[in-house]
Amino acid sequence: MSEATALEDGAAPLRILLLEDSDLDTELLCAVLEDARLAHAIERVIARDAFAAATATGCHDIILADYVLPAFDGMSALATARENCPEVPFVFVSGTLGEDVAVEALKHGATDYVTKQRLDRLPRVILRALSEARAHIRRRRAEQALRDLNESLEQRVAERTRELAEANAALQHQIAERERIEDALRQAQRLEAVGQLTSGVAHDFNNLLTVIAGNIEFLERAVSDERSKRRLDMMRGAAERGARLTAQLLAFSRRQKLAPVPVQLNQTVASMRDLLQSSMGGSIRIEMTLQPDLWPALVDATQIELIILNLAINARDAMAVGGCLTIETANLHLDAGPARAEEPPPGDYAMVAVSDTGTGIPDDVLARVFEPFFTTKDVGKGSGLGLAQVYGFAKQSGGGVRIDTRVGEGTSVRVYLPRVAAETALPEMRPTEIDCATVRDADDKRVVLVVDDDTAVREVTVTRLGEAGYAIREAGSGLAAIQALEADPCVDLAVLDFAMPGMNGVQVATVIRQRWPAIQILFVTGYADHTALSQIDGGGGDRVVQKPFRGEDLERRVASILEPRPRLTLVSGGAAHR
Repeated sequence: MSEATALEDGAAPLRILLLEDSDLDTELLCAVLEDARLAHAIERVIARDAFAAATATGCHDIILADYVLPAFDGMSALATARENCPEVPFVFVSGTLGEDVAVEALKHGATDYVTKQRLDRLPRVILRALSEARAHIRRRRAEQALRDLNESLEQRVAERTRELAEANAALQHQIAERERIEDALRQAQRLEAVGQLTSGVAHDFNNLLTVIAGNIEFLERAVSDERSKRRLDMMRGAAERGARLTAQLLAFSRRQKLAPVPVQLNQTVASMRDLLQSSMGGSIRIEMTLQPDLWPALVDATQIELIILNLAINARDAMAVGGCLTIETANLHLDAGPARAEEPPPGDYAMVAVSDTGTGIPDDVLARVFEPFFTTKDVGKGSGLGLAQVYGFAKQSGGGVRIDTRVGEGTSVRVYLPRVAAETALPEMRPTEIDCATVRDADDKRVVLVVDDDTAVREVTVTRLGEAGYAIREAGSGLAAIQALEADPCVDLAVLDFAMPGMNGVQVATVIRQRWPAIQILFVTGYADHTALSQIDGGGGDRVVQKPFRGEDLERRVASILEPRPRLTLVSGGAAHR
């Protein structure tokens, strides 16, 4: 419909579609409209097809229709109009329209009706029909606008709700990530603090064991009765157990002595099958899943065997009624950073995993499994150092550990070991020379400088080396050792404790290497930072003796360094040439 705006502004005549077969009635209708001063333009049709075509154009303001037509009836015309232009007012103008027919017509959608005997009513009926049509249009538009607004509001509410949900999810993720990072930081700080405490305790304990073990050897030489010898044997055994305990503590604190070499983990695992089977017993089945093209790992070969055995024993204890132990190897490249302190940093790793079908680990226990002396086993069945040792070994090797576990289903401990990379050539060292031939005879004893801040430990070391035939000098600190060498640098070997107040052993060795490079270095220590030792020429694994001393390790190591006797020439400062 064209909204019947002609009557509102008077700019255009009223467009009327007239369905009427009588010329006279048409003239009467036009006269009534003219008398009422209604400007109008009438399009008159008679046939059905013409009426249908006219209503389909939608260009009329109102339809006036006779009810009785020669080949057409008013109700059919009403149906056609309601289908083609449902919003155009439809008014019957007929001389035969009874009350019953008029009511039926109104029910089917007619706007109003006027009898031809009362055409004077037609202008008022037309104006009322047009007014109602305009009101209907406004109402329909308002309803549509309201519907559009509701839809817009619903869409905006839905979008805003989605945005708020996404923002909330992002916030929750950030909160969870922050909590995870804070937990990892707290765990790392706790393990680091415990590690520092543990390494200090192990060092002091090793010093005590050195004194105990050394004096036991001295007493054995003076004791002849069997009862006293048995007691000394018991004391030696206790000292050795204490040494093994400190070794585990040093492993956790990443201060143990490691000799990393390229290792084929597949060969290591395969060679341990018989040992593992005898350790597991008959109720546990062992399966191995080994990757054929496994990368070689840079790791201490002896220690990785102990780690695998340690994890296998833990798995056995978790499978009291039997089960399956699986050892797996794989090449892994990690991009993500560690989520927990024990996990490895990004990089390439050769991984070995030990899995069981046991009881699993609850969350509250999992949070503490790497802490030294924490154990859920019965008294006497575990020291609480197994996983702590695994943790320290993996981290000191440059890798890490991950534990996947489900209560009631089992646990998998994955140890990540660094892939072997191309070796970096060490810079060539050019020693300096000092000629001591003028102050020493060829048959003089070899001179050993023993540097240790612990008087009792130093006494044991001095006594053993003195009895081995060396000329001994002593120093109770790193500074005292430097001062002694400044007074007389003609020393063949410096035996240095690593942990000393003031200058530690590595710092003393650095000064000696710079000023008196011909002096040999041997570290005698309960623990050592092997990363620092590796930076010192002569600080390799063959130049470290672990305290407490075992057998004649100290004497053999000193002898291997000082024999055969070279010509000793020392020059303080300058370049060296041999």
